[in-house]
Amino acid sequence: MSTEFTNPNLKVLYSPAEIAQRVKELGTQITAEYAGKDLVMIGILKGSCIFLADLIREIDLKLTIDFMAVSSYKDDTVSSGDVEILKDLTNPIRGKDVIICEDIVDTGLTLFRLTEMLGSRGANSLKIATLLDKPEPRIKKDLKIDYCGFQIPNKFVVGYGLDAANRYRNLPFIGVVKNPAEA
Repeated sequence: MSTEFTNPNLKVLYSPAEIAQRVKELGTQITAEYAGKDLVMIGILKGSCIFLADLIREIDLKLTIDFMAVSSYKDDTVSSGDVEILKDLTNPIRGKDVIICEDIVDTGLTLFRLTEMLGSRGANSLKIATLLDKPEPRIKKDLKIDYCGFQIPNKFVVGYGLDAANRYRNLPFIGVVKNPAEA
């Protein structure tokens, strides 16, 4: 699929080339900072899978990956902050350096609770990498984003792993949905 994907309700915010360049920069930074460490990259499903896959290919280190699936939305469109683990890690993280990989951070509630839970499991360090940071709706202002692809305005976005009703994850770009009711 090309960036010429046509949908009058989507406007390209970041092109595939812009995303690839930024992911490469993040990979280079992580490589430098984690040399000689036992790094575990944890992808938060489903949205982070594309970002995680591209990011780990840009990290020139021995590392392992694991996945978690969490829910904090229940049947609502706003995070409750109560994190329910739908799929937990396969392996322990005690004594390892961990980077949680997310597609987007907005309110910060889910990641705040997740870092509390994972922080109690004995990791050497715990950091956050996100493709997109949307600080305007941030409730947890003290949540530290260690590796950020792009800071975006408070708009509804899809593509590159992000979805609207489980659609558009496959788009190679990040697009702003002009009218979310029509997504």
